[in-house]
Amino acid sequence: MASNPNPQARELLESSVERLGFDPTTITRPEPRLLTYYAISAAFGLIFFPLLFLPGWIRYRSLRYRIDDEGVSMSWGVLNRREVFLTYRRLQDIQMTRGIIQRKLGLADLHLHTASGSSGPEMKLEGLPEPEAFRDYLYARMRGADHELGDDGASAGRSPAVAAAEVPGTAAGPEGDDEALRLLRQIRDELRRLNAGHSG
Repeated sequence: MASNPNPQARELLESSVERLGFDPTTITRPEPRLLTYYAISAAFGLIFFPLLFLPGWIRYRSLRYRIDDEGVSMSWGVLNRREVFLTYRRLQDIQMTRGIIQRKLGLADLHLHTASGSSGPEMKLEGLPEPEAFRDYLYARMRGADHELGDDGASAGRSPAVAAAEVPGTAAGPEGDDEALRLLRQIRDELRRLNAGHSG
């Protein structure tokens, strides 16, 4: 973390860790309640229960998380192992969804979005304890506890999502996302070269 963290982001970070009651970086597996959720959802298929439950059971058994100072990593699968890693500075938005069964079990899905332009989320986190507090933890890291923001960063009464959307450079640091900026400059330069070639 940087030496001059944003005070509002630091406060949100400390508050979310306190509400969780443990260090979020220790999470490596989903809550056991996620398997219960898969079983209840599959039960609606009646005679097809085994076919519907098996993929959920495999996903639950193979799902692994890694949360550190750089970002969030998620891996799953047995035969075809998949892994997704997102750095906090790439995150643009976090959405939380929960159905009736999830609410009863105290679960929710956290959808992590980046500026990649894809229609869906880059990552869907399932089976996390205290999903609201965990969402706030991710917001604090994304807005960051490691980046300086403007004085109006997260005033009282605004949700983290609104505050993050209103503060320039929030998700990618004060200078914006360097990687995206580099890519845009490369595209611009290539377009200029193509235009110069056509006009010459």
